[in-house]
Parts: sequence; C-alpha cells; structure tokens
Amino acid sequence: MNYALIAQQTSITEKQVRNTIQLFEEGATLPFISRYRKEATGGLDEVQIGNIKESWQKQLDVEKRREAILKNIEDQGKMSPELRKKIEAVYSLTELEDLYLPYKQKRKTRATIAIEKGLQPLAQAIFAGKETDPERKAAAYLGDQVGTVEEALQGARDIMAEWVNENQDARARIRQIFQRGAVITSKVKKKKEEEGVKYRDYFNFSEPLSRIPSHRLLAIRRGEEEGFLSVDISPDEDQALETLDRLFLRGSSGCQDQIQEAVTDSYKRLLKPSIETEFSNLSKEKADISAIQIFTENLRQLLLASPLGQKNVLAIDPGYRTGCKVVVLDSQGNLSSDVVIYPFDRPADAQTKLTDLIKKYNIEAIAVGNGTAGRETEDFVKKVLEASGQSDTVGLFMVSEQGASIYSASDVAREEFPDKDVTVRGSVSIGRRLMDPLAELVKIDPKSIGVGQYQHDVDQNSLRNALDKVVESCVNSVGVNLNTASKHLLRYVSGLGPALAQNIVDFRAKNGNFKTRQQLLKVPRLGSKAFEQAAGFLRIENGSNPLDNSAVHPERYDLVEKMAKDTGATIKDLIQKPELRKNIRPEKYISETVGLPTLKDILSELEKPSRDPRAEMKKFEFDNAVRKPEDLKIGMILAGLVTNITAFGAFVDIGVKQDGLVHVSQLADRFVKDPNEVVRLQQEVKVKVTEVDLARKRIALSMKL
Repeated sequence: MNYALIAQQTSITEKQVRNTIQLFEEGATLPFISRYRKEATGGLDEVQIGNIKESWQKQLDVEKRREAILKNIEDQGKMSPELRKKIEAVYSLTELEDLYLPYKQKRKTRATIAIEKGLQPLAQAIFAGKETDPERKAAAYLGDQVGTVEEALQGARDIMAEWVNENQDARARIRQIFQRGAVITSKVKKKKEEEGVKYRDYFNFSEPLSRIPSHRLLAIRRGEEEGFLSVDISPDEDQALETLDRLFLRGSSGCQDQIQEAVTDSYKRLLKPSIETEFSNLSKEKADISAIQIFTENLRQLLLASPLGQKNVLAIDPGYRTGCKVVVLDSQGNLSSDVVIYPFDRPADAQTKLTDLIKKYNIEAIAVGNGTAGRETEDFVKKVLEASGQSDTVGLFMVSEQGASIYSASDVAREEFPDKDVTVRGSVSIGRRLMDPLAELVKIDPKSIGVGQYQHDVDQNSLRNALDKVVESCVNSVGVNLNTASKHLLRYVSGLGPALAQNIVDFRAKNGNFKTRQQLLKVPRLGSKAFEQAAGFLRIENGSNPLDNSAVHPERYDLVEKMAKDTGATIKDLIQKPELRKNIRPEKYISETVGLPTLKDILSELEKPSRDPRAEMKKFEFDNAVRKPEDLKIGMILAGLVTNITAFGAFVDIGVKQDGLVHVSQLADRFVKDPNEVVRLQQEVKVKVTEVDLARKRIALSMKL
C-alpha cells in the first residue's frame, strides 16, 4: 500500500493516512472513526476520512488490476524484468492499461491480418527508417496472400498504425493535448429538430471540455442518449498530428511518407477514438461527481431539517374531489385514528370532525401537506382553530409532500399498515415528517425525494453509495433512540445494517425496552465489534446510567466515573451541576489511548447530553394575497422557502403551487460560484418576482432586493 501517494492525493500526513486505513482494515466505520478515534486520526473530520477511504479503495482496485495484468503477461511468456518493474512502479489504472495494451488479447484487426500475411518485417524496416526504397522492399513480399506492392505497403502501415496506438509516450502526449484543448461539440441529428426541441440550446453547440459545467454536460449526454444529438470531443487535429510526427518520423523520405500516413491513420482510426472515449468517460465521471455532490448536500440539509419533536400530531393530506385524508398520531408516531373530511363540500361536518379529534386526542400540532388544495386546507384549519379558541395552543405547519406518495406505495408502508390504503399511509408520512424528518425520510429511496439535478443520468451505483453515506452520517450525527427507532433508522447506525437492526427490533418486542446499552450484547449476532461501533450512537432515555443517553462511548464510562469520584460527586451530579465540571482539568486524564480531543468531547457531552444538532423548528407562512401564478406581478417581494438547490440556482416555493427559480446570478450582489454559499434547503428567503411566463410555466425570481 502506497500511503505516501494517498497522503499526497488527500493533503493529509502519511501517519494520519496509515492510522486511518488501519482502523478501516480492523472493521471500523467512518462515523465511529470520526467521532471516537480522534487521537489516531489527528482529529480528521468525516470528509477527510472519507477522502482517505476513497483513495485507499481506488488503490486496492489498481493493485487487483496489476495482479491480473502481471499474471496474463506471464501466462503469455512475454514478461521481462524491465516490464515487470514498469508495471509495479505505476499507481494509475490509465498507465497500467497503457502498459498492458500491446499484450492484450485482440480481436482480428487490420494489423493482425497483415501480420498473418507475413508483413511484420516490412513494417519493422520502414518504421526504423532504414529502408531507402520501401516500394522495392515491399515487392519482396508479393505472393499468394499479397497481390500488389500497394497491398504490402498498406499492410505495413496497418501494423505501424497499431504500434503508434500502443505506444505509451504517444498516448500520454495525446492525452495532454486533450487535457489542454479538447472541445465538446454537439449537433442535432437529421430530421430530429422538431422531436428534440427541448435540446434546442445544443443543436449547434461547442465549449471547451475543461470548462463545461456539470448540468450542461449531463443535458448534452441525455440528448445524445435519447437519439437527438451527435456529440464529439476533439482537440486541434493539426497539433495532435504534428506531435505524433515529431515522435515517429525518421529515416529516408520514402520511409517518412509511409510512417506519416500510418500515423495519420492511427490517430484518426485508433488513437483519437480511444482517448476521446477516455475523456468522455472522465468528463461524465466528473459531471456525475458534481451532480452527486449537489444531491448529497441537498439531502443532508433535508435530513437534518428541524424536527417538531414528540407531540400528538394531526396530519392532513389535502384533496378537493376525494376529500382530505386525516390521521392522528401519538407522540411516538403511532396511528391512533383516521378519517376523511370534505372541507370544501361539507365544511360544517368537516369542522365538527376536526374539532372533536383535536379535543379527544389532545392534539398539539397540525401538519398539512403542501400539494393540491394545501393552501386552501390550511385556511380551513385556521378557521377551525380560531372558532375553537386554539389558535395559540395548537401549532399549524405546512409540510412538504415530496416522497410521501412513494412511501405510501412502498413495501415499508405495507408492512407498517397492511390494512390501510395508500391515502392513509401518505397522511401518516406527512405527520411523521413534521415530528422527525430524519426518522421518516430514511424509509424513502433518496432519489424519490425530489432534490438535486439529473439524478437519473448519473452513475446509479455511485449515487446510491453517496446517498447511503449521507444518510449514515446524518443518522449518527443526530443519534438514535434505541427504544423507539424503527428498523429502517437503526440500519444506518454505525456497525449495524439491516439484519442486526431487525434483530434489535425483534429483541425489543420480545423483552421490552432496553434498560442499558450493555443489553445490546444479548441481541442475537450482535458481537463485541458491532457493539463497539454502534453503542455510542444509540440513546436510552431514563435508563439506569445517564451516560447511556449521551454520546459518551461505553469504553469511556470508567473515565467519567473517575472524574465524578475525583470531584466527590455522581455522574448525574456532573451532568446537572456546571460548577462541578469547571473543576475538572482534562489534562489530568490524558493517557496513551485518550487525548485532549476525546476529553473535550466528553466534557462537552456532559454539559448537554444527547443534544440534537438540528435547529429548532420555525413557523412559516406564505403571503395570503398570492395563491396562483396569475396572482403574481413583476416587482412583487414575497417570502418563500428554498425547495431545491442546483448548480445553476435555487428553486423557491412562494405558495403558488409552482416553484420559481432564482438563477445563480440573482442570488446575491456578488459573484456566486456555488449556490450553497448563499442558501440552504428549507431556508426562508425574501425574493422579488422578475418574470412570469404562464405559457411555459416558468417563474423567475431574484434575491437582489
């Protein structure tokens, strides 16, 4: 393992890289390493540790490929000490493949056919530049398989073209030319103008490949995939050919003519398409990474949205014709009741039902879905609360419905509510999302939540892995209540996974609530390693040990007990009395395994055990005078909520059932490279209406007020 290379790639010291990789090799997870092994990593954060893991895994892929290549060349009997040394010295898949190219099993090519005809010695003589009269030399190869001098020379050129293509130096130089000057060009295919009109911006388009933004490249790629655009990636051809000529042209003028023809053919037929494919894949990978980063950042913000907490909630999925589906959830999110009301057809009956439910179940908050009839339903509920004198005691919140319909038709929802239809399940999801967005959203495929851009165009494995990492990071940063968490939430806890999550839920159902973290070791198949990785992220409220409801890891309980003993107090006293904690000198407790970073974390946790890193929920209301796009006027200044962030700007809900776009150039009175510098998902913002295109259903907004 080349630790120095990983250190160079990640700008992290070799010692930190070595220690971090050792922890991964021992089975530690990223959240565990980041939170509980700061001494070993030197205090690296999740992003830095993730970068080390990514570089390490790429290096493992290189090692695996290197072994396969070495074995293949050895099996062919073509391995030499020099070649082995070259192969063992590289740590790039691209360089490895370049070295392997001449030894790769080939399908029948023009060069292999020429070699079978015995023309390789002719090609070697010409390529070396030693032949003064190539045509006279070629005449010696005429026979049953080669009929003319031109046929012999063509065969020699085919062989030389393949040598040029397989030359490591040539490939490296053409790669550099692509790197510096490749241009991506797209054109509309014949007779596809009308059908592919949505790609009109790319009908005759070109841009330097190194500068094209991810969303534009992914749009072009989608147009190509759908058959509307033809796409080319090329550098300056003359520059590429001149570079190759300087590398290969030698010998007599006759030889040079033949070599030059072979070089030109090699570039156009073999080398350029090969490197073009390489750069096409690289640019797509780069665009994917950019798009996935946007998606993951949006998802992180959505998952860490403010929770209302454990309250008795009434949730409503609005509807005109089919009525509003109403559910009541207790403070644990369990379904207590469900009814359908028709506030727009039978308002008196709907008001009676709602009032009765609010009173009977001691409702503390009402969640209204923001879809069709959302604003109108919210108005109706306000009137009901005012009429019953509960406007000040019952909170009313609009909740995003994104993904609720996906959940309601999922296997997860069917398992939870086998005897309820999709409308009831959807209302339950809306209510639970108000109480705890993270606990509810983990049940939905993140791609269905509706944030990000071009998520269906990027590499799906990379997207899935990245999104899973974000969910895992969010779940572990918040912590999980061991006695109330669903198996869907538990599966993302460090060291667990689906099987152990299910085992925990089954154990809890059979034996009752967990009293201590140590009880986890009684869960079937949950061994000491899984306990080590998971315990610190699981919380037990009102347990026998107050530390079980904190982020202090069980491996440090003895240390906290010593702190308590030294101050003449109990652990409970340490948590409740700040003056006792002030007397603790962390330097006194430093040891070989525990340093200041861990000690500071412990003291911070004792100050506020089990704190939720998420912000407190704030109530938000749209402008009452604006309900539909037709109500908008240019110049209006409105309050809105950021619903999605992309590379080109932010989408904002202003309460007209259609989001408006604040282009990146309109986000601030300065240059903004990344919209995340300025806005966050679910952030309340003030925007000015700059354009309303009712025909195209487009609303343009500006935050430059």
